[in-house]
Amino acid sequence: MDAIFKALNDPTRRAILDHLRDEDGQSLTQLEERLEMTRFGVMKHLKVLEDSGLVVSTKKGRFKYHYLNAVPLQEVIDRWIEPLIAKPTARGLIDLKRHLEGTDMLDTTPKPDFVHQTVIRTTQDALWDALTKADQVAQYHFACSAAEGDAEVGKPMKMLRKDGSTMLTQTATVLDPKSRIEMTFEPNFVDGDTTPSRIVFLIDVEGAHCKLTCEHYDIPEAHGGVKEGWARHIASLKSWLETGQAIKLEG
Repeated sequence: MDAIFKALNDPTRRAILDHLRDEDGQSLTQLEERLEMTRFGVMKHLKVLEDSGLVVSTKKGRFKYHYLNAVPLQEVIDRWIEPLIAKPTARGLIDLKRHLEGTDMLDTTPKPDFVHQTVIRTTQDALWDALTKADQVAQYHFACSAAEGDAEVGKPMKMLRKDGSTMLTQTATVLDPKSRIEMTFEPNFVDGDTTPSRIVFLIDVEGAHCKLTCEHYDIPEAHGGVKEGWARHIASLKSWLETGQAIKLEG
């Protein structure tokens, strides 16, 4: 937590986060154009933000893109803010703008609409099972009450509401054991719009911890709010694996 508050205790770094909130997935050149400082100065501030986990960068083709990582902010809210209020509307405090529209004319390599990342004190096997076993997903998913269908290529995994209706369907397209998962993302909660998008989970082992990265691609405009949902989902997964306690929505 100290690194997060240190990173936020600077107006330039807060400005960078504001720019990424408004337009996620920016390159260093784009950020440099928005800030009145040298390229080296922007790089120094980005390094502090990346070290704190508030910014995650990913290289696609020739370009490196920077994303506001909402997971650490969500963990701060879950720890200090959420218990003090009765309704989940506090999540609006980190309501982040939807993905950057359009593609770079100089590079057709697809880049994610957003990236979330966290480090979890767990084993690679435990994290893999938590992402692929329906009964485990149901235990930590912040909004669903049950799930059915373990992750298998071509077979749907369904997240269910209390009344048994389907809230979300994810179908695995790539399963690289214990390191990479690609799935479709087909929500059934946005005014009947079930247009699928694509999610990628990446697992990297770091000693006694695992780094989990979630990338989401091709999000329809109507589904812009899923970014906040993923921050909650990953924060709940981390809490469940480390403490046995999930972070569920009330009611």
